[in-house]
Amino acid sequence: MFIQTEDTPNPATLKFLPGRDVAGKGNPPRDFQREDDVSAAPLAEMLFMIPDVKRIFFGEDYVSVTKSDTAEWKHLKPAVLGAIMDFFVAGGVPLTDQIAAEMEDEQVYEGVTLEIVEQIKELIDLRVRPAVAQDGGDIVFKHFDDEDGTVFLEMRGACAGCPSSTMTLKSGIENLLKHYVPEVNRVEQAA
Repeated sequence: MFIQTEDTPNPATLKFLPGRDVAGKGNPPRDFQREDDVSAAPLAEMLFMIPDVKRIFFGEDYVSVTKSDTAEWKHLKPAVLGAIMDFFVAGGVPLTDQIAAEMEDEQVYEGVTLEIVEQIKELIDLRVRPAVAQDGGDIVFKHFDDEDGTVFLEMRGACAGCPSSTMTLKSGIENLLKHYVPEVNRVEQAA
């Protein structure tokens, strides 16, 4: 089994491409931190056994791993590669019971605001998410404040904590949304 690796804009995160489904086609990406319950994610459970693995993100066909600040990739990368290889060679399934999409309390929008939110979500899904996935991350719409035109987005995977994520939000995504959706005045990172 050959596993490709790619650097991401976040120096603390590497993207691993095992050539197999991870979250799986059509399933939402999954983000795990060390303190999370990962009992339904055997691959994440195995990777968190490696000291200095701080965060794990499952994309459709890749795993992004974020290291602790004190770790060095030259020491950590072989352990991560070995764990991923052993897991898939043994026939492991990354997510048990095909974990359903997390049902988040999503705000209900109506009328014109609903149309604006649908436009925003479509632009994010078609124009932003594919580019962000190339870098080992994901971006998720959280909320639109129609009073001041603020869009709140959450960065996940390699994008969470990335030094260039603020620039991505402000220069890239904010400009894109403002261009196509005049009601958008700014974009902020969701808390």
